[in-house]
Amino acid sequence: MIVSLFSLPFVAWLLFVACDGRDDAEPGVSPTPATATATATPEATPTTPAGTPAPIPAVSLEKVVDGLSRPTFVTHAGDGSSRLFVLEKQGRIRMIEDGRVLSEPFLDITNVVKSSGNEQGLLGLAFHPDYEGNGRFFVYYTAQDNDNTVAEYRVTSDANRADPRSGKEVLAVADKYSNHNGGMLAFGPDGYLYIAMGDGGSAGDPDDNGQNLLAFLGKIHRIDVDAGDPYGIPESNPFIVRSSARGEIWAWGLRNPWRFSFDRETGDLWIADVGQNAYEEVNFQPAGSKGGENYGWAVMEASECFRPASGCDTTGMSLPVFEYSHGEGCSVTGGYVYRGKQYPALNGVYLFTDYCTGNLWATRQVAPGEFETEQIGTLPGSISSFGEDEGGELYAVRDAEGAVYRVVAR
Repeated sequence: MIVSLFSLPFVAWLLFVACDGRDDAEPGVSPTPATATATATPEATPTTPAGTPAPIPAVSLEKVVDGLSRPTFVTHAGDGSSRLFVLEKQGRIRMIEDGRVLSEPFLDITNVVKSSGNEQGLLGLAFHPDYEGNGRFFVYYTAQDNDNTVAEYRVTSDANRADPRSGKEVLAVADKYSNHNGGMLAFGPDGYLYIAMGDGGSAGDPDDNGQNLLAFLGKIHRIDVDAGDPYGIPESNPFIVRSSARGEIWAWGLRNPWRFSFDRETGDLWIADVGQNAYEEVNFQPAGSKGGENYGWAVMEASECFRPASGCDTTGMSLPVFEYSHGEGCSVTGGYVYRGKQYPALNGVYLFTDYCTGNLWATRQVAPGEFETEQIGTLPGSISSFGEDEGGELYAVRDAEGAVYRVVAR
């Protein structure tokens, strides 16, 4: 089944883990232009050659499977098996093999996951870089006590079964609200585990977690799961020697980063951060960064002042490479830079969408520190996440339909 980008009906205001900005959206806000070039970004790794970039091809979705229950993420294990692993919000990891969903889940931890809140549940999955040898993988979920939790599990002798009794808590952060939980996990090119946590919820970051370097919430963290008990902090982390900051912090000033991803070719980090009343944003951290970037929340919402509403001090803060207003959507769903083999014309293009409107954008770096973004179509609403397979081909999961799609270029 091929889904045309230009013929799907608009699916609006659906409830899902990522769609937290919609409650504060202001109708009638003038949309920002669909094409933008950032001017205040760090020196970055070029992803396209000099000169005029080739046109970005049309993109569509091809259904792989459906029948899943509120899928939140799709990824691979890096073990050569070609299996896809799909998270279900309630606390299950399902497997797709040879184009079908296996009847038994890879892991079922519904007994420890709290998924009653719209943005709660099983939200993140990352397989250890040496998973094929050690069988270790990590999940991010909201626990029954509301804690944002990262835990390690291990596969059994059956490659299609993980041991639910092997769970070991790595990190648990208290959270008094049900929304803005972040949830993305990914191993970086450096072998460390990166963890995205939202600001903790409510609206407007009432506890000022985003700008508090002693708070876990509102950050991306970087830890070493191969050292320490339950983890170590890399000596190269930006705040490790600072007594007034958490050593785990890699980046800060984030509201609800849903999702981030590493460019598998360059190592650059792309962060999509869900906005509050007016704007959604995409941030960029080049591979050469030493960490410590402050993305502004809640002093700023995207490139605009938030608290205070005007005259805010943005000294030292990193501006987004793209933002769009709530006239064009309500909640950004971050994607990936395409590095697969099937569609060379997409190489180096970062794809992302809006959960409510389905607007699809493509961003690419045209020169160091310069980015161009264009809207290239419309996907069905309620795309809750993108993901990659082992070969770098892209996939999307749709919450409302319980489906996994392959991203294809035409």
